[in-house]
Amino acid sequence: MLEFCCVPGWLVLMLVCWSPAAGGTNVVIQRDAQFDVTYDDTVTSDNQTIYSYNHTVSRNKTEGVRVSVELLSESAVSPVLFVVRQKQAVLSFQVPLILRGLYQRKYQYTQVGRTLCQPPTKAVAETQFFYVDVSTLSSAGIHYQLRVSRVDSFTLQTDKKFSFNATPSQPQFFKYVFPDGVDTVIVKVNSQKNFPCSVMSIQDIQCPVYDLDNNVAFIGMYQTMTTTAAITVQRKDFPSNSFYVVVVVKTEDEACGGPLRFYPLLPDELLDAGNRSKTLDVIVSPAINSEVYVMGMLFCLGIFLSFYLLTFLVACVENKRMNRKREGLLNHDASPAETGKAPVSPYEYGSFADNGSTLSSEAVTDSLASTDGNYGYMDRSLESVARSRQESLSSVEEDDYDTLADIDSDKNIVRTKKFLCVSDLARKDKRILSKKYQIYFWNIATIAVFYALPVIQLVITYQTVVNVTGNQDICYYNFLCAHPLGALSSFNNILSNLGYVMLGLLFLLIVLQRDILHNRALERNENTALECGIPKHFGLYYAMGTALMMEGLLSACYHVCPNYTNFQFDTSFMYMIAGLCMLKLYQKRHPDINASAYSAYACLAAVIFFSVLGVVFGKGNTAFWIVFSVIHILATMLLSTQLYYMGRWRLNSGILRRILYVIYTDCIRQCSGPMYIDRMVLLVMGNIVNWSLAAYGLIKRPNDFASYLLAIAICNLLLYFAFYIIMKLRSGERIQCLALVCILFTAVVWGFALFFFFQGLSTWQKTPAESREHNRECILLSFFDDHDIWHFLSSIAMFGSFLVLLTMDDDLDTVQRDKIYVF
Repeated sequence: MLEFCCVPGWLVLMLVCWSPAAGGTNVVIQRDAQFDVTYDDTVTSDNQTIYSYNHTVSRNKTEGVRVSVELLSESAVSPVLFVVRQKQAVLSFQVPLILRGLYQRKYQYTQVGRTLCQPPTKAVAETQFFYVDVSTLSSAGIHYQLRVSRVDSFTLQTDKKFSFNATPSQPQFFKYVFPDGVDTVIVKVNSQKNFPCSVMSIQDIQCPVYDLDNNVAFIGMYQTMTTTAAITVQRKDFPSNSFYVVVVVKTEDEACGGPLRFYPLLPDELLDAGNRSKTLDVIVSPAINSEVYVMGMLFCLGIFLSFYLLTFLVACVENKRMNRKREGLLNHDASPAETGKAPVSPYEYGSFADNGSTLSSEAVTDSLASTDGNYGYMDRSLESVARSRQESLSSVEEDDYDTLADIDSDKNIVRTKKFLCVSDLARKDKRILSKKYQIYFWNIATIAVFYALPVIQLVITYQTVVNVTGNQDICYYNFLCAHPLGALSSFNNILSNLGYVMLGLLFLLIVLQRDILHNRALERNENTALECGIPKHFGLYYAMGTALMMEGLLSACYHVCPNYTNFQFDTSFMYMIAGLCMLKLYQKRHPDINASAYSAYACLAAVIFFSVLGVVFGKGNTAFWIVFSVIHILATMLLSTQLYYMGRWRLNSGILRRILYVIYTDCIRQCSGPMYIDRMVLLVMGNIVNWSLAAYGLIKRPNDFASYLLAIAICNLLLYFAFYIIMKLRSGERIQCLALVCILFTAVVWGFALFFFFQGLSTWQKTPAESREHNRECILLSFFDDHDIWHFLSSIAMFGSFLVLLTMDDDLDTVQRDKIYVF
């Protein structure tokens, strides 16, 4: 190609040269062209036209230049090549423009519009020339139109909206210069139409500008979008203190969740692109400054440090109350346990006695009517006492009873009594049980270390990939309220998890304080510590506090780069917390027969295993949902049997024969009701809930399997907790003021927390572009969004729930264990 010097505007030069490649004469025509003038011309392989433009470039003002071309000839055999030669760049494209989509499908466009990049100039003002060369290899004339125009509002203004149109062959980009005093801005692009799918990119000021669907992801930061896109840009990432905002409309909509249309895949087939014009708005606004960061961090620390202060004040008040109570007991020279009525051990051998009762009427009357005035115990109803008397009246002589000594020690006899007391299930040595439950803490601490280290390494890798590639579709942030700090893209979502860690540590300190006081009481051989109240075992409490801290750490890791592949990081210890809370509730009244740490964590590991399988294979996989539902129902039935018979059954080859025998003797032969009615009510309700959840999963097949699995755990925990409270009140026990305040406070906080949780600011169940449709602005201190508030409230609610479990049975601390019922 020949280079030409500048010529006067009225002169047209005709140059003829010999072109061996073309095999003939090639006429090169150069014209002085004007901005905003449409040139209607024809090009063949025998002639080449060069349009010469000049404009003034100023250092203080950037002026955009746009080249628009339309091909008027139909069925052109060869494309027309347009080459724009600038001082520091060359831009070339062909018309019709061929762009490729999914599966290499090809789309052609006869209208093309491109904006020229504007490299910065050092001079105050200078005149620059650029040339548009038009050529083709077609022997037949091809008719085209060319227009070069200046772009209005090429430089974006802060907080000023600008509207424009774009198509796949007519992308748009604009320049933004950081004003003085602004170090971070957020670029927002909005549209009223979901489709066609688009891409918004932030690129440095350099040539060429990557503004086509097939190259926009080569450089800078980019997002796919339907109606909303937002990228936070920091001055430190752009040495020139300016950047380009590039908007490209994609040739297809699959990247934004649009329908995947079927086309025959023919090698040379060109598909009709259709009308893919999209109107968009762009606005650049200053982001928050460092003062807002400091205020957000201080606010977060202040909230949770206030719980430490409140706990300290409550501890001081409680300590004074306990000291006054202890002094009162010393003055009376007797403890409540010593002044209480002597316990009666009411044995009722449900599996070994006829009619399910051998309890004497005196024993029932003494056991049910004994009360403690200081703790508000109510008598059983006269009807229940009369029924117990009637069931116990028999003509059996004393010689008919088995008076062997193992009646007080054989667990098969003790655990099959119809009415159990805590003393019946608290017979094992306290030191052995304490070591057994301490294993829960040490195991979860070990699990936490080995689980957290690879998680931290993985999310650091995720964040590095996002920063290096610029692909912001990898992570599902709330981009309208994602405040970066250092290498982290959304620091506020990470900071808001601090509450889990701080409140988990506070709960551990509270448990440690209770543990120390209990050990001191044991060293003093106090009867209230040795023989009264729910047996104190703190291993599960330590495990719960550790799990809460780990939930905060892993939730923060998840929010470094939230997406569907690492969502199990956020939920794994939620399963742990739900499981540990249920185990603690069961341990309160069944300390001797609670599950060991090894079996409990093995079951929780199976739950997490299914969670991973569900995320990977569960979406739309019928076979997986059938297998999971069957396992869910079978596990529920096995656990129900274990709880109903207090572990006094075995899963072996004779299980079916024993089941049929029980059905025949209890249901067909004599139609007797269940022996343990309370337990049966709980287990029937539990089976109904779990079978319903299994049916829902099998029918609906929710995409978010991890949340579905968590819902199963939470429903079972709430059901058991409600049963525990109801049975506690039904047994004549009461809830002390501190525990009642914790219950009411926790219930209210959970309600508000769930409200913010269901706002759904993003969802990895959809494409990144569809997820951004749910993004919202910050609502607290211009720093925290709805999900951050969920983190605050849920951490407080979990802490309150733990306190409820810790304090709900404090009213039994001076009640003998043989007067505390098991349910």
